[in-house]
Amino acid sequence: MSKVPAILAQVRPEVDFTGAADFFEEGLLDSFDLVTLVSELDKAYGISIDGMEIVPDNFNSIAAIETLLRRNGVTP
Repeated sequence: MSKVPAILAQVRPEVDFTGAADFFEEGLLDSFDLVTLVSELDKAYGISIDGMEIVPDNFNSIAAIETLLRRNGVTP
């Protein structure tokens, strides 16, 4: 089971991310949240996400985040 929903809940506990099409377009995440999310993902998975990959398209949905994690060699 993916840890991504739980990590998102740590970043923004008041938000229900399930079913959202685009976290940024829907106002669920902003750039400050993105920095926090990257830090939490790095800690949770023991990785270091490259700065070139820190773009909204890689973090706009649970599926996009899971794809990014797989590209970084971890199982979400």
